[in-house]
Amino acid sequence: MALSITHRITGVGLAVGTLLLTWWLVAAAAGPESFARAQKFIGSGLGLLLMFGWTWALFYHLASGIRHLVWDAGYSFELKEAELGGKIVAGASLGLTILAWIIGLAVW
Repeated sequence: MALSITHRITGVGLAVGTLLLTWWLVAAAAGPESFARAQKFIGSGLGLLLMFGWTWALFYHLASGIRHLVWDAGYSFELKEAELGGKIVAGASLGLTILAWIIGLAVW
């Protein structure tokens, strides 16, 4: 139940985070001053926290969606398998988020 609720919440979070990403892209097109303002916010502590949360929501939603595809194919309905799938979703989303940030910071 908690994973299902989290899947829905991350869907809403992705929509809100996409608005932040859209603001950044529009600011880049609007000129250097607008881009500097957006970049300053996104580079702030709050902005980085929001981006980290958005990244986690993206990977969580992806992993949970794959889990649902497995269910749609008729697999993993047993309780132990379903619980293992939930643990894999949680671990994969956190691991992929950390990996993406490590790679992103290394490239930056």
